Amino acid sequence: MWSFLPTLYSALKRMSSFFNNYFFIFLAILAGMAMPTQAVVNSKLADSVGNPVLAAFISFAVGTVALFVYILLTGVPLSNLATAKNAPLVAWVGGFLGAFFVSVMATIVPRIGVALSFSLAIAGQMLVTLLIDHFGWLGVTEKPINLMRVLGAVLITVGVVLIRRF
Repeated sequence: MWSFLPTLYSALKRMSSFFNNYFFIFLAILAGMAMPTQAVVNSKLADSVGNPVLAAFISFAVGTVALFVYILLTGVPLSNLATAKNAPLVAWVGGFLGAFFVSVMATIVPRIGVALSFSLAIAGQMLVTLLIDHFGWLGVTEKPINLMRVLGAVLITVGVVLIRRF
């Protein structure tokens, strides 16, 4: 009589996974939408303070406060910060790369526009992601470059050219 329960449980588990995946896809799209918005806002801040690097510094300070409030509200244990000293040296480069990206975008958005700035940034991202995957840099699993992956990068480059021309 109750033999349907394992099948129902399995179906509910798959459904949960389905919704979780879509939730993460939604979050990725939302984060992608935040990046050009952040660049425009930071370029406005750079106009106000007279320097894109100072604007990036202020942006990171506000972000640090926001993350600290989130940590306090959600109960993330601050004691885990002590283990950061064990992180590999390369792990500390992330902050530098973030500062570089935010500073560059605050500088170039007012000069070449949001769409071209991010089209070029995405082209750069595609190039480096193909190389990181292909060579297994930074400890990721190797995924060789193939024709379809190169075609995807070429299509993105075509998109950059179209945005630049029109």
